[in-house]
Amino acid sequence: MVDFFRSKRNRRFTPDGEPLENVDGSGGGGFRSSSPLKIAILAVIAVVIIFVILTSSLKIVEAGNRGVLLKFGAVDTSVSLSEGLHFVVPFRDTIVQMEVRTKLLVESTTSQSRDLQNVATEVALNYRLDESAVPILYKEVGVDFANRIIVPTIQESVKQVTARYNAEELITLRDKVKAEIEEQIEGRLRPYNIIVDTISITDFQFSDQFIQSVEAKVQAEQRALQAQNELRRIQIEAQQTEARALGEQKANIASAEGQRQANILRAQGESEAIKIIDAQLRNSSEYLKWLHAQKWDGKLPLVTGGGGAEGGANNLGGIPFIEIPLGGSDSNSRTSSFPLANNSPTSTSQ
Repeated sequence: MVDFFRSKRNRRFTPDGEPLENVDGSGGGGFRSSSPLKIAILAVIAVVIIFVILTSSLKIVEAGNRGVLLKFGAVDTSVSLSEGLHFVVPFRDTIVQMEVRTKLLVESTTSQSRDLQNVATEVALNYRLDESAVPILYKEVGVDFANRIIVPTIQESVKQVTARYNAEELITLRDKVKAEIEEQIEGRLRPYNIIVDTISITDFQFSDQFIQSVEAKVQAEQRALQAQNELRRIQIEAQQTEARALGEQKANIASAEGQRQANILRAQGESEAIKIIDAQLRNSSEYLKWLHAQKWDGKLPLVTGGGGAEGGANNLGGIPFIEIPLGGSDSNSRTSSFPLANNSPTSTSQ
Protein backbone atom coordinates (compact mmCIF):
# COMPACT_ATOMS: atom_id res chain seq x y z
CA MET A 1 0.00 0.00 0.00
CA VAL A 2 2.88 2.34 0.83
CA ASP A 3 4.61 1.45 -2.39
CA PHE A 4 1.41 2.04 -4.34
CA PHE A 5 1.04 5.62 -3.10
CA ARG A 6 4.72 6.27 -3.51
CA SER A 7 4.72 5.07 -7.16
CA LYS A 8 1.62 7.04 -7.85
CA ARG A 9 3.30 10.17 -6.58
CA ASN A 10 6.40 9.56 -8.76
CA ARG A 11 4.47 8.67 -11.94
CA ARG A 12 4.99 10.89 -14.99
CA PHE A 13 2.40 11.75 -17.66
CA THR A 14 2.42 13.12 -21.27
CA PRO A 15 0.71 16.41 -22.20
CA ASP A 16 -2.18 14.31 -23.39
CA GLY A 17 -2.39 12.61 -20.01
CA GLU A 18 -0.81 9.32 -21.01
CA PRO A 19 1.49 7.78 -18.39
CA LEU A 20 5.16 7.46 -19.18
CA GLU A 21 7.44 4.58 -18.28
CA ASN A 22 9.65 4.88 -15.19
CA VAL A 23 13.37 5.18 -15.42
CA ASP A 24 13.90 1.63 -14.24
CA GLY A 25 11.77 0.39 -17.15
CA SER A 26 8.75 -0.53 -15.11
CA GLY A 27 5.34 0.61 -16.13
CA GLY A 28 3.82 3.62 -14.48
CA GLY A 29 0.92 1.61 -13.11
CA GLY A 30 3.03 -1.18 -11.47
CA PHE A 31 4.44 -1.50 -7.95
CA ARG A 32 7.99 -1.74 -6.85
CA SER A 33 9.25 -5.05 -5.61
CA SER A 34 9.28 -5.98 -1.86
CA SER A 35 12.18 -4.60 0.20
CA PRO A 36 13.92 -5.82 3.44
CA LEU A 37 12.29 -2.97 5.36
CA LYS A 38 8.88 -4.35 4.64
CA ILE A 39 9.91 -7.74 5.97
CA ALA A 40 11.34 -6.21 9.13
CA ILE A 41 8.17 -4.27 9.79
CA LEU A 42 6.06 -7.35 9.38
CA ALA A 43 8.32 -9.27 11.80
CA VAL A 44 8.07 -6.57 14.43
CA ILE A 45 4.30 -6.54 14.12
CA ALA A 46 4.19 -10.31 14.55
CA VAL A 47 6.41 -10.19 17.64
CA VAL A 48 4.21 -7.54 19.20
CA ILE A 49 1.11 -9.58 18.54
CA ILE A 50 2.69 -12.69 20.04
CA PHE A 51 3.85 -10.74 23.10
CA VAL A 52 0.40 -9.32 23.67
CA ILE A 53 -1.14 -12.76 23.39
CA LEU A 54 1.37 -14.27 25.81
CA THR A 55 0.97 -11.52 28.38
CA SER A 56 -2.78 -11.88 28.18
CA SER A 57 -2.53 -15.64 28.64
CA LEU A 58 -0.22 -15.66 31.71
CA LYS A 59 -1.52 -14.42 35.06
CA ILE A 60 0.21 -14.50 38.48
CA VAL A 61 -1.64 -14.85 41.78
CA GLU A 62 0.45 -13.28 44.52
CA ALA A 63 1.33 -14.93 47.84
CA GLY A 64 -1.40 -14.80 50.47
CA ASN A 65 -4.14 -14.39 47.85
CA ARG A 66 -6.60 -16.48 45.92
CA GLY A 67 -7.65 -15.75 42.34
CA VAL A 68 -11.24 -15.43 41.19
CA LEU A 69 -11.56 -16.38 37.52
CA LEU A 70 -13.87 -14.22 35.39
CA LYS A 71 -14.94 -15.36 31.93
CA PHE A 72 -16.28 -12.39 30.01
CA GLY A 73 -17.09 -10.87 33.43
CA ALA A 74 -18.93 -13.94 34.77
CA VAL A 75 -17.54 -15.54 37.95
CA ASP A 76 -16.41 -19.14 37.65
CA THR A 77 -17.35 -20.48 41.11
CA SER A 78 -15.99 -23.94 40.37
CA VAL A 79 -12.34 -22.96 40.78
CA SER A 80 -10.30 -20.88 43.21
CA LEU A 81 -6.87 -20.10 41.76
CA SER A 82 -3.98 -20.67 44.18
CA GLU A 83 -0.74 -18.73 44.39
CA GLY A 84 1.56 -18.81 41.37
CA LEU A 85 1.38 -18.68 37.55
CA HIS A 86 -1.80 -19.54 35.64
CA PHE A 87 -2.71 -19.74 31.92
CA VAL A 88 -5.97 -18.14 30.82
CA VAL A 89 -7.68 -17.47 27.54
CA PRO A 90 -6.63 -14.02 26.27
CA PHE A 91 -9.25 -11.29 25.95
CA ARG A 92 -11.79 -13.58 27.60
CA ASP A 93 -10.54 -14.45 31.07
CA THR A 94 -9.48 -12.09 33.85
CA ILE A 95 -8.39 -12.79 37.43
CA VAL A 96 -9.39 -10.85 40.56
CA GLN A 97 -7.10 -11.39 43.53
CA MET A 98 -8.53 -11.57 47.07
CA GLU A 99 -6.37 -11.76 50.19
CA VAL A 100 -6.88 -14.79 52.42
CA ARG A 101 -4.43 -13.84 55.18
CA THR A 102 -5.72 -13.17 58.70
CA LYS A 103 -6.83 -9.54 59.00
CA LEU A 104 -7.59 -7.30 61.95
CA LEU A 105 -10.70 -5.15 62.16
CA VAL A 106 -11.27 -2.84 65.13
CA GLU A 107 -14.81 -1.54 65.48
CA SER A 108 -16.34 0.76 68.11
CA THR A 109 -20.04 0.68 68.88
CA THR A 110 -22.42 2.33 71.32
CA SER A 111 -25.24 0.37 72.95
CA GLN A 112 -27.35 0.22 76.10
CA SER A 113 -27.28 -2.27 78.93
CA ARG A 114 -30.32 -3.86 80.50
CA ASP A 115 -30.47 -1.11 83.14
CA LEU A 116 -30.40 1.53 80.33
CA GLN A 117 -26.80 2.58 80.85
CA ASN A 118 -24.90 3.82 77.78
CA VAL A 119 -22.01 1.49 76.98
CA ALA A 120 -19.24 2.22 74.48
CA THR A 121 -17.63 -1.04 73.37
CA GLU A 122 -14.52 -1.55 71.27
CA VAL A 123 -14.18 -4.95 69.60
CA ALA A 124 -11.07 -6.27 67.82
CA LEU A 125 -11.84 -9.03 65.29
CA ASN A 126 -9.28 -11.31 63.62
CA TYR A 127 -10.80 -13.00 60.57
CA ARG A 128 -9.86 -14.64 57.26
CA LEU A 129 -11.62 -15.86 54.13
CA ASP A 130 -12.38 -19.48 53.35
CA GLU A 131 -9.89 -20.21 50.54
CA SER A 132 -12.12 -22.63 48.70
CA ALA A 133 -15.15 -20.31 48.75
CA VAL A 134 -13.52 -17.04 47.68
CA PRO A 135 -15.30 -17.02 44.27
CA ILE A 136 -18.70 -17.37 45.98
CA LEU A 137 -17.94 -14.48 48.36
CA TYR A 138 -16.80 -12.32 45.44
CA LYS A 139 -19.91 -13.16 43.46
CA GLU A 140 -22.36 -12.52 46.31
CA VAL A 141 -20.69 -9.62 48.13
CA GLY A 142 -17.66 -8.34 46.23
CA VAL A 143 -14.34 -7.07 47.48
CA ASP A 144 -15.87 -4.60 49.96
CA PHE A 145 -17.19 -7.37 52.22
CA ALA A 146 -15.69 -5.80 55.37
CA ASN A 147 -17.93 -2.73 55.26
CA ARG A 148 -20.91 -4.60 53.86
CA ILE A 149 -20.91 -7.65 56.13
CA ILE A 150 -18.41 -7.60 59.01
CA VAL A 151 -18.95 -4.11 60.42
CA PRO A 152 -22.79 -4.38 60.59
CA THR A 153 -22.44 -7.85 62.11
CA ILE A 154 -20.22 -6.57 64.91
CA GLN A 155 -22.54 -3.63 65.60
CA GLU A 156 -25.67 -5.76 65.82
CA SER A 157 -24.07 -8.58 67.83
CA VAL A 158 -22.64 -6.25 70.45
CA LYS A 159 -25.96 -4.45 70.89
CA GLN A 160 -27.88 -7.71 71.28
CA VAL A 161 -25.51 -9.15 73.89
CA THR A 162 -25.00 -6.00 75.99
CA ALA A 163 -28.78 -5.53 76.23
CA ARG A 164 -28.98 -8.81 78.22
CA TYR A 165 -26.76 -7.64 81.08
CA ASN A 166 -26.61 -4.83 83.59
CA ALA A 167 -23.71 -2.43 83.42
CA GLU A 168 -22.03 -4.00 86.45
CA GLU A 169 -22.42 -7.47 84.96
CA LEU A 170 -20.68 -6.35 81.78
CA ILE A 171 -17.62 -5.75 83.96
CA THR A 172 -17.84 -8.69 86.34
CA LEU A 173 -18.93 -11.20 83.66
CA ARG A 174 -16.57 -10.00 80.97
CA ASP A 175 -15.55 -13.48 79.81
CA LYS A 176 -19.15 -14.62 79.46
CA VAL A 177 -20.10 -11.47 77.52
CA LYS A 178 -17.11 -11.94 75.21
CA ALA A 179 -18.07 -15.58 74.54
CA GLU A 180 -21.63 -14.63 73.61
CA ILE A 181 -20.49 -11.81 71.31
CA GLU A 182 -18.06 -14.18 69.62
CA GLU A 183 -20.79 -16.77 69.15
CA GLN A 184 -23.12 -14.18 67.62
CA ILE A 185 -20.49 -12.89 65.18
CA GLU A 186 -19.37 -16.37 64.11
CA GLY A 187 -22.94 -17.43 63.42
CA ARG A 188 -23.60 -14.37 61.27
CA LEU A 189 -20.34 -14.53 59.25
CA ARG A 190 -20.27 -18.28 58.62
CA PRO A 191 -22.85 -18.18 55.76
CA TYR A 192 -20.61 -15.71 53.94
CA ASN A 193 -17.57 -18.04 54.20
CA ILE A 194 -15.76 -15.67 56.57
CA ILE A 195 -13.87 -17.50 59.31
CA VAL A 196 -13.49 -15.86 62.75
CA ASP A 197 -10.16 -16.55 64.48
CA THR A 198 -10.36 -14.49 67.66
CA ILE A 199 -12.48 -11.72 69.15
CA SER A 200 -11.27 -9.36 71.88
CA ILE A 201 -13.20 -6.74 73.82
CA THR A 202 -10.51 -4.13 74.22
CA ASP A 203 -12.58 -1.60 76.15
CA PHE A 204 -15.86 -0.99 78.00
CA GLN A 205 -16.67 2.65 78.69
CA PHE A 206 -19.60 3.98 80.74
CA SER A 207 -21.02 7.38 81.57
CA ASP A 208 -19.41 9.54 84.26
CA GLN A 209 -22.52 9.31 86.45
CA PHE A 210 -22.42 5.53 86.40
CA ILE A 211 -18.71 5.46 87.23
CA GLN A 212 -19.30 7.79 90.19
CA SER A 213 -22.19 5.64 91.46
CA VAL A 214 -20.05 2.52 91.21
CA GLU A 215 -17.24 4.19 93.14
CA ALA A 216 -19.68 5.29 95.86
CA LYS A 217 -21.08 1.76 96.11
CA VAL A 218 -17.63 0.24 96.36
CA GLN A 219 -16.66 2.67 99.09
CA ALA A 220 -19.86 1.89 101.04
CA GLU A 221 -19.18 -1.83 100.75
CA GLN A 222 -15.64 -1.31 101.96
CA ARG A 223 -16.84 0.67 104.98
CA ALA A 224 -19.43 -2.02 105.78
CA LEU A 225 -16.77 -4.70 105.50
CA GLN A 226 -14.49 -2.70 107.77
CA ALA A 227 -17.28 -2.36 110.34
CA GLN A 228 -17.93 -6.11 110.20
CA ASN A 229 -14.26 -6.80 110.72
CA GLU A 230 -14.18 -4.40 113.67
CA LEU A 231 -17.25 -6.08 115.22
CA ARG A 232 -15.69 -9.49 114.72
CA ARG A 233 -12.50 -8.26 116.37
CA ILE A 234 -14.45 -6.95 119.39
CA GLN A 235 -16.32 -10.24 119.70
CA ILE A 236 -13.08 -12.19 119.58
CA GLU A 237 -11.48 -9.95 122.19
CA ALA A 238 -14.56 -10.36 124.44
CA GLN A 239 -14.37 -14.12 124.07
CA GLN A 240 -10.70 -14.02 124.90
CA THR A 241 -11.36 -11.89 127.99
CA GLU A 242 -14.13 -14.25 129.12
CA ALA A 243 -11.91 -17.26 128.58
CA ARG A 244 -9.11 -15.57 130.48
CA ALA A 245 -11.44 -14.72 133.41
CA LEU A 246 -12.81 -18.25 133.44
CA GLY A 247 -9.30 -19.59 133.47
CA GLU A 248 -8.31 -17.33 136.35
CA GLN A 249 -11.47 -18.36 138.25
CA LYS A 250 -10.65 -22.00 137.79
CA ALA A 251 -7.09 -21.33 138.82
CA ASN A 252 -8.23 -19.53 142.00
CA ILE A 253 -10.63 -22.35 142.82
CA ALA A 254 -7.88 -24.86 142.28
CA SER A 255 -5.51 -22.78 144.41
CA ALA A 256 -8.09 -22.48 147.22
CA GLU A 257 -8.79 -26.19 147.04
CA GLY A 258 -5.08 -26.85 147.22
CA GLN A 259 -4.73 -24.54 150.20
CA ARG A 260 -7.62 -26.26 151.92
CA GLN A 261 -6.10 -29.64 151.30
CA ALA A 262 -2.78 -28.32 152.58
CA ASN A 263 -4.42 -27.00 155.77
CA ILE A 264 -6.16 -30.33 156.29
CA LEU A 265 -2.92 -32.18 155.80
CA ARG A 266 -1.12 -29.73 158.11
CA ALA A 267 -3.78 -30.17 160.80
CA GLN A 268 -3.61 -33.92 160.42
CA GLY A 269 0.14 -33.75 160.70
CA GLU A 270 -0.02 -31.61 163.83
CA SER A 271 -2.56 -34.03 165.32
CA GLU A 272 -0.30 -36.95 164.62
CA ALA A 273 2.61 -35.02 166.07
CA ILE A 274 0.69 -34.32 169.29
CA LYS A 275 -0.16 -37.98 169.60
CA ILE A 276 3.47 -38.92 169.18
CA ILE A 277 4.56 -36.32 171.75
CA ASP A 278 1.95 -37.57 174.19
CA ALA A 279 3.22 -41.09 173.73
CA GLN A 280 6.80 -39.94 174.34
CA LEU A 281 5.80 -38.05 177.46
CA ARG A 282 4.17 -41.13 178.80
CA ASN A 283 7.12 -43.41 178.07
CA SER A 284 10.31 -41.29 178.32
CA SER A 285 11.50 -38.73 180.93
CA GLU A 286 14.59 -37.84 178.88
CA TYR A 287 12.43 -36.28 176.22
CA LEU A 288 10.79 -34.09 178.87
CA LYS A 289 14.18 -32.88 180.02
CA TRP A 290 15.15 -31.96 176.51
CA LEU A 291 11.82 -30.24 175.94
CA HIS A 292 12.21 -28.27 179.20
CA ALA A 293 15.56 -27.04 178.03
CA GLN A 294 14.13 -26.02 174.62
CA LYS A 295 11.21 -24.07 176.12
CA TRP A 296 13.17 -22.22 178.90
CA ASP A 297 14.39 -18.77 177.94
CA GLY A 298 17.24 -18.82 180.45
CA LYS A 299 15.75 -16.25 182.88
CA LEU A 300 15.06 -17.01 186.56
CA PRO A 301 12.06 -15.50 188.29
CA LEU A 302 12.72 -12.41 190.45
CA VAL A 303 10.48 -13.64 193.29
CA THR A 304 10.59 -17.12 194.65
CA GLY A 305 8.47 -18.70 197.32
CA GLY A 306 9.52 -21.16 200.00
CA GLY A 307 7.69 -24.00 201.67
CA GLY A 308 9.54 -23.75 205.13
CA ALA A 309 12.82 -24.78 206.40
CA GLU A 310 11.90 -28.39 206.33
CA GLY A 311 11.53 -28.09 202.62
CA GLY A 312 15.31 -28.07 202.24
CA ALA A 313 16.55 -29.10 198.83
CA ASN A 314 13.06 -30.01 197.67
CA ASN A 315 11.97 -26.36 197.59
CA LEU A 316 10.68 -25.74 194.03
CA GLY A 317 9.47 -22.19 194.53
CA GLY A 318 12.25 -20.65 192.38
CA ILE A 319 12.06 -23.14 189.48
CA PRO A 320 9.92 -22.16 186.41
CA PHE A 321 7.43 -24.59 184.91
CA ILE A 322 6.34 -25.18 181.37
CA GLU A 323 3.06 -26.55 180.08
CA ILE A 324 3.13 -29.38 177.57
CA PRO A 325 -0.06 -30.56 175.83
CA LEU A 326 -0.84 -34.20 176.33
CA GLY A 327 -3.31 -34.65 173.46
CA GLY A 328 -7.09 -35.15 173.35
CA SER A 329 -10.01 -33.02 172.13
CA ASP A 330 -10.23 -29.24 172.55
CA SER A 331 -12.83 -29.49 175.34
CA ASN A 332 -10.97 -32.16 177.26
CA SER A 333 -7.39 -31.10 176.62
CA ARG A 334 -4.87 -31.75 179.34
CA THR A 335 -1.54 -30.10 180.07
CA SER A 336 1.38 -31.08 182.29
CA SER A 337 3.56 -28.63 184.12
CA PHE A 338 7.15 -29.63 184.76
CA PRO A 339 9.94 -27.84 186.57
CA LEU A 340 13.25 -27.37 184.89
CA ALA A 341 14.99 -29.24 187.76
CA ASN A 342 15.38 -32.96 187.90
CA ASN A 343 12.15 -33.47 189.78
CA SER A 344 9.11 -35.58 188.97
CA PRO A 345 6.45 -33.65 187.06
CA THR A 346 3.29 -32.62 188.67
CA SER A 347 0.21 -33.01 186.45
CA THR A 348 -2.59 -30.53 186.64
CA SER A 349 -5.86 -30.50 184.74
CA GLN A 350 -7.26 -27.31 183.31
